[in-house]
Amino acid sequence: QVLLVESGGGSVPSGGSLRLSCRASGFTIGNYCMAWFRQVPGKEREGVARIDSDGSTTYADSVKGRFVISRDNAKNTLYLQMNSLKPEDTAMYYCATDRPHDCLTTFQALDAIDFAFWGQGTQVTVSS
Repeated sequence: QVLLVESGGGSVPSGGSLRLSCRASGFTIGNYCMAWFRQVPGKEREGVARIDSDGSTTYADSVKGRFVISRDNAKNTLYLQMNSLKPEDTAMYYCATDRPHDCLTTFQALDAIDFAFWGQGTQVTVSS
């Protein structure tokens, strides 16, 4: 059973940093594509960053140069290091994954529809 549990959200001032974690169980993250998404009420879920099984990464333009996605295979945990945070980064952040075969089909894509498994989310609030 695939299970994803996010943590690390909180409230920070503009310019601050946070590191989100997503602990996975029921599968080995190194064999899967993993991604972070975010959503604010009334808006569609937005892709933030993705890491594929070969280690390649993809970022939304809005976070390039500020966010870094990484994974620790030994801990079976995905991370999102968020620096230079802005008020517009305020959202619920979700980690997601998909089956390896499907990951190959959607290689480097950041569309929510391409991911089958989701965590419950962690809230990030950035004050101005």
